[in-house]
Amino acid sequence: MANPADYPRGALPRARKRFGQNFLRDAGVISRIVRAIGPRPGERLVEIGPGQGALTEPLLQAAGALEVIELDRDLIPGLRVQFFAYPDFVIHEGDALKFDFPALAAADGRPLRVVGNLPYNISTPLIFHLLAARGAVADMHFMLQKEVVERLAAEPGGPDWGRLSVMTQYYCQVESLFVVPPEAFVPRPKVDSAIVRLTPHAELPAVAHDEARFAEIVRDAFGQRRKTLRNNLKGLVEASELEALGIDPGRRPQTLTVAELVAIANRVTEREA
Repeated sequence: MANPADYPRGALPRARKRFGQNFLRDAGVISRIVRAIGPRPGERLVEIGPGQGALTEPLLQAAGALEVIELDRDLIPGLRVQFFAYPDFVIHEGDALKFDFPALAAADGRPLRVVGNLPYNISTPLIFHLLAARGAVADMHFMLQKEVVERLAAEPGGPDWGRLSVMTQYYCQVESLFVVPPEAFVPRPKVDSAIVRLTPHAELPAVAHDEARFAEIVRDAFGQRRKTLRNNLKGLVEASELEALGIDPGRRPQTLTVAELVAIANRVTEREA
């Protein structure tokens, strides 16, 4: 099978700005990503946004089967031709943000291993979409803007700790694996990228009684990062309730752990019951 890097210039569709496309071309980086994923035969592997197939080919060679989700119709004919020799290569034409991952996993009961070089403009909403489908997912490996990976893997008290960190780490173990420089792509993005592994917890370290209420508390707590919990959660939680939980109402949201935010949400849920 041909690698996209071997095609003559202009033979493949160009990257489209409206899809946020940057095609991965560096063979060394591709090999390192595949090793990090560690695909094996018999697994249900799903690639989001295969683009010109740079990751697709080594994933198929390792796993023997692969399903891809591609929004850009101009890329799909090339993918069909490039991987025609693989009978277990399946293309789902559509938007990953609207894709029904649980239904896909339910087809044969195998959890999904989801991978992808995600466009920067949809990375955060797509991660939230997949977190909602976490019961169908074994793990996720994504190429994202380095800044987003730093937020995902952040720790309480740091400048990157925020809503995305809390909600992702509530549901998943997050591992920042390695950085990918701009020169690995065509066209070159203006920022560094990074590979992250998200593995849904087998058992949640802290359990919110009402996850919708927990998400609301997290959203409001980080609504204005420079303000204190007393101000950001006014109308939802009294200062006395925070104190009863051992949490100083004068703290700022970025100092709170996932467990503390769960405790606040659970206090509100219990009061409203």
